[in-house]
Amino acid sequence: MGTISIFIVFMRIIATNTIKDYWEKYPKTEQSLKSWLQEVEQSNWETPQTLKLKYRNASVLTGKRVVFNINGNKYRLIVDIEYRLKIVFVVWFGTHAEYDLINSKTVTYVKANKIK
Repeated sequence: MGTISIFIVFMRIIATNTIKDYWEKYPKTEQSLKSWLQEVEQSNWETPQTLKLKYRNASVLTGKRVVFNINGNKYRLIVDIEYRLKIVFVVWFGTHAEYDLINSKTVTYVKANKIK
């Protein structure tokens, strides 16, 4: 008999530097965003439903777009997730008040608007 190997592929976050830029702009979010990064990098979501098992307060907007509450829901993080490829794309981050001014289903990441 041979050996059976099982490989678990964890999620990869695209634009981790963008997350770091966000906590520099909003210093109160640094620990929350670091925790989110670590948790996501140790996750293996297959579907939006498996994501919701860990993040009950996350809002699944579409089959791939999710909004996470950060720092006690004072901030919002929008990501697109390619579950099959195990990739999380950072799309948008801001205060709850800023979030109320955008269309969370259609907002896109614009590199030209990079935070300084």
